[in-house]
Amino acid sequence: MTVTTPQPRTTIPAPAPSVRPRTRDAAEDTGWLELTEAVREAGQYPTRTEAERITRIVLSALGGYVTGDERVALAQALPQEAGRIIASQIPATHPLTAREFVDSVATRIEGATPATARWDVSSVLSTLSTHVGEPLTTRVLSQLPPGYALLFGRADLAAAA
Repeated sequence: MTVTTPQPRTTIPAPAPSVRPRTRDAAEDTGWLELTEAVREAGQYPTRTEAERITRIVLSALGGYVTGDERVALAQALPQEAGRIIASQIPATHPLTAREFVDSVATRIEGATPATARWDVSSVLSTLSTHVGEPLTTRVLSQLPPGYALLFGRADLAAAA
């Protein structure tokens, strides 16, 4: 018969939680703050918090309708937070007209009417257009049905027949 002698147990302490909170990159914070401040000014929102809320709603709605290389380019051209919002959306199965898009945004904003939702969408998308530039805006618009150009602050010129 074998007899074993009990050994004292040693306890290995768990690693102490970090006392330093994770911080965002200062440049990223600045980019997001600049974008939402530009939306606040364009939409004449009383606070940056309101502008940020509207920006998130509109970007999340747009994210489902921009696909492929344009979606990647748009996400990369925006501040990281805005790019994440665009890229995290599941692609839509069928495109919406500009009016349907505005109406879909109106359902996401408490108390919104089609008119106020159009104001919100235009405030965000025209700011977005300014931020990402004309060439990328043109590429994004080429993926969307006619009528979106006005929401991006552009003339909606139909091709002459």
